[in-house]
Amino acid sequence: MLVGMWKLVGASSTAQTGERSETPYGQNPAGYLAYMKDGRMMSLISYGGRKPLSIAGGAPKLQEEQAEAFNTFLAYAGRYSFDGEKVTHHVEISSVQNYVGKDLVRSVKFEGNQITLVTPPTPVNGKIQTMELVWELIQPGT
Repeated sequence: MLVGMWKLVGASSTAQTGERSETPYGQNPAGYLAYMKDGRMMSLISYGGRKPLSIAGGAPKLQEEQAEAFNTFLAYAGRYSFDGEKVTHHVEISSVQNYVGKDLVRSVKFEGNQITLVTPPTPVNGKIQTMELVWELIQPGT
């Protein structure tokens, strides 16, 4: 069952060239994915190795740090639909404005208390890649 709160436990990517990465979100990324009974969802992914913003350094340094913080965190929410094999996230709000109003389709594989979501080829970090995200159920039936 898809409904529940899930924690990110693994991520990998495969580029169109066949190049594979086991760390597309850096070492030890963190994330949560929630599917609610009422058809709403939210997803949060924080890259591993993020640095806190400094207080010193002036505006140019802070702007660089803020840009890096934005580039290493993804959040979106909206409604979802699930047909048993694919889940579609109907994005209503996102840290990436380009996703708002879009449908993000993921194939779903169930294995024990984990699900693997697989994206179609998508631009990520400047490359067209297929992402595989493994999520572990931490709270069923949210």
